[in-house]
Parts: sequence; C-alpha cells; structure tokens
Amino acid sequence: MSKLQLGIIGTSNISEIFVEAALDTGEYELRAVYSRSLDKAETFGNPYHSQEAMDDYDAFIHHQEIEVLYIASPNSLHYKQTIDGLKAGKHVIVEKPAFTNPDQWEEASRIAEEQGVVLVEAARHIHEENFKKVKEEIQKLESLQGATLTYMKYSSRYDLVLEGQEPNIFSSKFAGGALMDLGIYTLYAAVSWFGEPKEAHYFAQKIRTGVDGKGTAILRYDDFDVTLLFGKIATSMLPTEIYSIEKTLRVNSVVGIDKLEEISTKDSSVKEIKIHPAAENTLFEEARIFADVIHRIEEPEIRERLKNWTELGKAVNRTLFKLRKSADLSFDDEK
Repeated sequence: MSKLQLGIIGTSNISEIFVEAALDTGEYELRAVYSRSLDKAETFGNPYHSQEAMDDYDAFIHHQEIEVLYIASPNSLHYKQTIDGLKAGKHVIVEKPAFTNPDQWEEASRIAEEQGVVLVEAARHIHEENFKKVKEEIQKLESLQGATLTYMKYSSRYDLVLEGQEPNIFSSKFAGGALMDLGIYTLYAAVSWFGEPKEAHYFAQKIRTGVDGKGTAILRYDDFDVTLLFGKIATSMLPTEIYSIEKTLRVNSVVGIDKLEEISTKDSSVKEIKIHPAAENTLFEEARIFADVIHRIEEPEIRERLKNWTELGKAVNRTLFKLRKSADLSFDDEK
C-alpha cells in the first residue's frame, strides 16, 4: 500500500509533532508545506524531507500529488481552508477546534460526503487507548454523581499579552481563547464519556484582548453535573475525577493519560488500575488511526467509525457554541 502524500498548512509546534508522528507510523510522506512565508515553509519542511515548500495557496490546495491536508492554522482560518481542501478532493485532518459554529460543521461534513473524502477533527486524546480505558471504567460505575475535568496550563504567549501584544491564540480576530484552545479537550472528554449535556453554562474570566483567559463551565445532565476547569493564564495540578456513590475514579489528566486510580468512598482506599504505556509522541495514535480510515474508507465498518467521529465532533461543537454564547464571547467575524 502506497504512503499517503501529506500537505501541511501551519508551521507551529503542533504541526511539527503531527508530522513526526505521521512519519513514524510509516503511513505518510511529507509532500508539501504551505506558508505565506516561503522561508518558513522551507525551514519547517527541510528536517522532514518535504518535497516542496509553497507560498501560493491556490496552487497548494489544488496540488495534484497531495492526498491529505493537515490544517493547523489559526482557528478562524480552519473553515475556509477545510472547505477549499474538500472541494479540491483532499482528505482533511483539521486541528481542534475545527470550526467555530455548528453551521460550519454541517456544511463541511456535507461536502466531505459529496466528495467521498475523509474529514476529521484532530482531537487526539479520544483516540488514545487510555482515554478509551477511562470510558470503560466509567461505564462500570453505578449511581454516577458527576465529574470534574481539569486542563489548565500557563501559556508563555500570555507574557506577550501582558506586554501589550495580541498573539493569535489570545485574539478574537483568530477565534482564540482558553475555551477554544484547552477547554475543548475537557469538553471532548465530557461528551465522549457522558454524552451531550442538556444545558451548558460558562463563567469566563476575560482578559484585555477580549477573549477568555480561563474559566469554569458547568454541563448539566439529567441526574448529575460535570464541571470543566480550564485556562491558559494559570496552571492547575488538580486531577480529573469522576464520582459515583461507591467510588471515585481519579485520572491524572484528560490528555496523555498515564495514571488511573479507583478510590473507595467507604474507606478512601486507593486501587491503581492498570493502563497502557502512553505513546512517546502524543499524536502517534491519531495519525495511525486516520491513515487506516483513509486507506479503508469504502469499508462499511470504517464509514460507521467515521460517522461516529463526525457526530461526536458536531455534539462537541454545539456545546462549545452554547458555552461561548452563555459567556458573551464572540469573534471578530461574528460581530
């Protein structure tokens, strides 16, 4: 089976990690890198033996040899670049958050279906074996009482905000903010583990640029609530916990999970649950799985898996949109 010819949009650190993971799977070759700066495209691609560096967007999108696009540009650019890639007949892997509102998700998935190509949002943690293991343990719980999911890590780019600048990730022009960048990890975990909530409320701490720096979200289900704690202007060492009457599951994180414990509510005894060793490259598992889906897209089992991912992504996006609206967070192209 021939290797998938990969095209990259975006030259940030996450793109480097993905390319390394993709190449490590043995399923991809780096065909081309696009950037508005040709020097940046060349600098990014050279260590990975990219065959081309390009600064002509239209030529890149319609490149005959590129089969798969990986999009890791600023959030506000995802929708247009995804639509352009799909219409050009490319499979598209777009970094989370893929889109800023549910209408964009519906339109993109419709075009992907018409074109017969794969569209996936790169929420990498849902493909990790240990993430799936946590879900299995949750399903064993009786009398679920709720959960607290945490992902809060200080961003060095906030230093630039404090200096009076406005980096993309903290800019409403580029659909930035804590919810869109880190909160979506906790939201994917909540919807994956518990389903789409009935209600969603977000209490955001806004920063000078108008986006949220950190905040607390409450997801309401029929019989319990799930609290999401996330942010980019502070660091939290709190674990993620899932509560039932009989026991509490304690997880070190919602991403890159490497420790899972069961705590008895009766005597507070702690039992460690055996899980898989975490992959050295955090994007390896998703890169491998995406390649498998692309290669086998015509198989009914694969199409069902892709449909499930799409429905999950849409549910996450609907809730993400509700959270933004509840906190009066809007982006420049929505004003």
